[in-house]
Amino acid sequence: MDALLLARIQFAANITFHILFPTISIALAWVLLYFKLRFSRSGDAKWMDAYRFWVKVFALTFALGVVSGITMSFQFGTNWPGFMERVGNIAGPLLAYEVLTAFFLEATFLAIMLFGIGRVSDRMHTLATVLVAVGTSLSAFWILVLNSWMHTPAGFELREGVAHATDWWAIVFNPSMPYRLAHMLLASGLTVAFLIAGIAAYRWLCGDRTPAVAAELRTGAWLGAILIPVQIVVGDLHGLNTLEHQPAKVAAMEGIWQTERGAALRLFAVPDGEARTNHFEVKVPNLASLILTHEWDGEVRGLDEFKGEHPPVAPVFFAFRLMVGVGLLMLAVSWWAAWALRGGREPTPGLARTLLAMTFSGWVAVLAGWYVTEIGRQPWLVHGVLSTAEAASAVPGPIIAFTLAMYLALYLALIVAYVSVVFYLARKAGQREASPAPVPSAPQLRHA
Repeated sequence: MDALLLARIQFAANITFHILFPTISIALAWVLLYFKLRFSRSGDAKWMDAYRFWVKVFALTFALGVVSGITMSFQFGTNWPGFMERVGNIAGPLLAYEVLTAFFLEATFLAIMLFGIGRVSDRMHTLATVLVAVGTSLSAFWILVLNSWMHTPAGFELREGVAHATDWWAIVFNPSMPYRLAHMLLASGLTVAFLIAGIAAYRWLCGDRTPAVAAELRTGAWLGAILIPVQIVVGDLHGLNTLEHQPAKVAAMEGIWQTERGAALRLFAVPDGEARTNHFEVKVPNLASLILTHEWDGEVRGLDEFKGEHPPVAPVFFAFRLMVGVGLLMLAVSWWAAWALRGGREPTPGLARTLLAMTFSGWVAVLAGWYVTEIGRQPWLVHGVLSTAEAASAVPGPIIAFTLAMYLALYLALIVAYVSVVFYLARKAGQREASPAPVPSAPQLRHA
């Protein structure tokens, strides 16, 4: 493999590992706020028990997200110097805004969330939780602004091959940003919904039948049941936006090689890039046009219109179907769980095992969607402005291969450690609940 492909794989490995943790921390901060507000209003200890457990998971997740994010940022200089040389006038300020307005906010008040219970007033502790939640969302906002701009660049001009900002409002609110931001925030919410439900189901299967576990189960189930239909609507709007601005990506997602009216939806196929056709197609006539254009005989441009400037078809095609398939599974399981747990009912063993199996399903869907987004942008790094090849460094392939192997080994060890620690915390929480320590009441915390 040449140096360019190895550099792409290395960055993909870094972003794959990194994105797992912000995907959890963004929404989990808001769920923690929900737990805290329920405790402050009702004084019911189960909500504080839930808060105490999940704030530990949040801290662990936040730490790994920070470390992996720093490692990833180094690669802008080592593997992709052309990126900052060409568009650094735009990317640099956006990354700085993320640090100044979001990261400092999260890092500062996380300590109060972790260690402030009983040491600061209830209002101050709740305020700290609010600020951390706002910080995580602000961080997502700025990162997605930059990512969206790379897909649909606006508000700039090229001077001697270097991008200069002409309209920061157009840069920030570029054409795909609202759809991409909403899609990612909802994906984070769904990831956390199934994580909470899955870990609570694990504790229930281990014999922990405390009120906190029941509350977490219902919270995860209802959060998933509410968010997945919204995500389907937002995904449709995002698809329409992508069809307008990146038609080659949509053609790869659907495996459409020639422009078609009344394009069929390929439920399954094996794309052949050399022959520029699909094998073993299973398709539904006209359905792709109906979904993509909202017209029965709408026109969908084929990949043959973008020869040399379209992404590799097979990974985009299969990743898109994996994302949609996991999403539909989430819809079925979350509605089943919400119905089964209504009125304070306990889960059946079958439901609990299903939720446990779905614990990290959000990660699968997010990674599949991220691969569709990022591979689907190829051969561009900044669409229509900077190609991936133009941004690559001259680092020799063997050096990149060596560091890639090191990264993969380290990331595999860390992800196994993370999952193991989360389940260890769940088991320990169940053991502690067998002989619980007294939890201070909301009035006591408020006046502490």
